[in-house]
Amino acid sequence: MFLREIGEGLSSKEIATKLYLSNGTVRNYTSIIIEKLVAENRFDAWKKAVDKGWI
Repeated sequence: MFLREIGEGLSSKEIATKLYLSNGTVRNYTSIIIEKLVAENRFDAWKKAVDKGWI
């Protein structure tokens, strides 16, 4: 779900508000996603997920 919001251009704070999570939790989850996908940044992680058909 985070990746979809990242693709919409939402900030970590906006994602946190939308999903009723803390900003720190969103930042931690985003870092984990970037690491797992071996991505350069948030946008790269989103792009890789789209390319794999996950979104």
